[in-house]
Amino acid sequence: MNEVKTPKKNWLYYYTIVLLVIFLFNVLAMPLLNRRSVQEVDYGTFITMTNNKEIGQVQIQDNQILFTNKDNSQIYKTGIMDDPARTERLYASGAEFSSEIIEEMSPLLSIFLSWVLPLLIFIVIGQYISKKMLSKMSGGKDSMMFGMGKSNAKVYVKSSEGIKFSDVAGEDEAKENLTEIVDYLHNPGKYKDIGASMPKGILLVGPPGTGKTMLAKAVAGEANVPFFSMSGSEFVEMFVGMGASKVRDLFKQAKEKAPCIVFIDEIDAIGKKRDGQIGGNDEREQTLNQLLTEMDGFEGNTGVIILAATNRPESLDPALTRPGRFDRRVPVELPDLKGREEILKVHAKKIRIGDNVDFNKIARMASGASGAELANIVNEAALRAVRDGRKFATQSDLEESIEVVIAGYQKKNAILTSKEKLIVSYHEIGHALVAAKQSNSAPVQKITIIPRTSGALGYTMQVDEGNHYLMTKEEIENKIATFTGGRAAEEVIFGSVTTGASNDIEQATRLARAMITRYGMSEGFDMVALETVTNQYLGGDASLACSSETQTEIDRQVVALVKKQHEKAIRILLENRSKLDELAQFLYEKETITGEEFMEILNA
Repeated sequence: MNEVKTPKKNWLYYYTIVLLVIFLFNVLAMPLLNRRSVQEVDYGTFITMTNNKEIGQVQIQDNQILFTNKDNSQIYKTGIMDDPARTERLYASGAEFSSEIIEEMSPLLSIFLSWVLPLLIFIVIGQYISKKMLSKMSGGKDSMMFGMGKSNAKVYVKSSEGIKFSDVAGEDEAKENLTEIVDYLHNPGKYKDIGASMPKGILLVGPPGTGKTMLAKAVAGEANVPFFSMSGSEFVEMFVGMGASKVRDLFKQAKEKAPCIVFIDEIDAIGKKRDGQIGGNDEREQTLNQLLTEMDGFEGNTGVIILAATNRPESLDPALTRPGRFDRRVPVELPDLKGREEILKVHAKKIRIGDNVDFNKIARMASGASGAELANIVNEAALRAVRDGRKFATQSDLEESIEVVIAGYQKKNAILTSKEKLIVSYHEIGHALVAAKQSNSAPVQKITIIPRTSGALGYTMQVDEGNHYLMTKEEIENKIATFTGGRAAEEVIFGSVTTGASNDIEQATRLARAMITRYGMSEGFDMVALETVTNQYLGGDASLACSSETQTEIDRQVVALVKKQHEKAIRILLENRSKLDELAQFLYEKETITGEEFMEILNA
């Protein structure tokens, strides 16, 4: 897409010119105007004027003497002579010793240069700025003082190289909603015939990296109408009222070019809930109020469709999200298995890739990845192929790039001792063995004990066979048991524990607490929500909403649940002790084994 920009000069530009003119005037012009002629006389004249008390100021330098007459109207210069009594004669004559002869100008010239000339400069520059502002106002382009209230919106026009809907994969429902908007802008008649009207605003919500901004760019690429793009943070100004002025200017431009689309990225920067507290951010609230009025006030915005994106929809003001303003909310969620496979294929077109790549397998390994992460995985695979001196990326490059995104690069200089290496081998086999012996656990894909830059000394990769939108209580319990399998193996084999299970403990505790407080899978609380989730698209922070006594009971049940699954993992490992030793020794020697190798030894 081609971006149309209008060059502008703000108030800082003009003030810089004024300061530069004054600086040059004082540095260059004033010394020239202040300079007076110096009359050179002989030393005898200097002695005569001294005796006659006709000297006003005197300055004795190394190679000359400067002095003035009594009224300081003339400067004289004479050479240095050997005259020991010179100082006494000057004191007796009443002369004033000075470190620098003060050069004064006439009073009229001083008034002209100090007051009249600077005023004339400011008047000339002021007339120039006024003419520029009047010409802009008459042209209807910008009526804001020095451009401070201008919206700065980027205007995109149709381009054959822009992003299209075909370039966005994995978000079929969102594309369907937005395709309807584009169709309405192209053919409004068929909608008006039946009495239907398009939504005034469409809110794109979802986690970071899922393609909200890319979808907006695709709308710009598909539509034959002007497309205004602006970030929510660009409305925030230091001066109160400037943000509201930018909103007015944005909608003024949009209405002039209607029908058109306005896209506001990260709208939560200006659309947060108004709490009504005294001393709040008046500038942000004024900006929000102006946006509410422009979207659905007394004066309609016919022909202007608003697109906005955010990953914090719960923080938006209810007046902004009500029908009549943002009528439609379009979730842009993490892609499912089919969506991940399509996204990988779209990004794989940008690189050279082998013919034997199984995108379905890569998509299953990248479970939970966003569109941006999948693009990063494909790029990492291409970079790995270049490092290895190959002309195209292979299946192994893509699989390794998934590990890079998940756990970081391999640490080439991290050398484990033999004992640490053996402990890590048993730890990772403990995870894999507990997972394999439970019917509802995902199959093991890969086990490695090569340290990674994320801090992991090893990891066990499990891959689901397909999409899973629900998890049963038994599946969650089995997952907790798998998390505890590494620590259980250390206890069974070495009779001691290490710090290597810290991340396992954190994940097992989080999952057990969610079972009790959010999923209603506890023994005594039944179907009661004891925890509320905020920022579901930004990490899903949770906060308890119960009494202190209930919190104590929650903690007791969490400990009991994790302990029960920990004991279950120990029992599984004791029952399969011989396989645990055999697999751990095999991993110790090879450092990385596949899921097929693991299952072959386990089932032998």
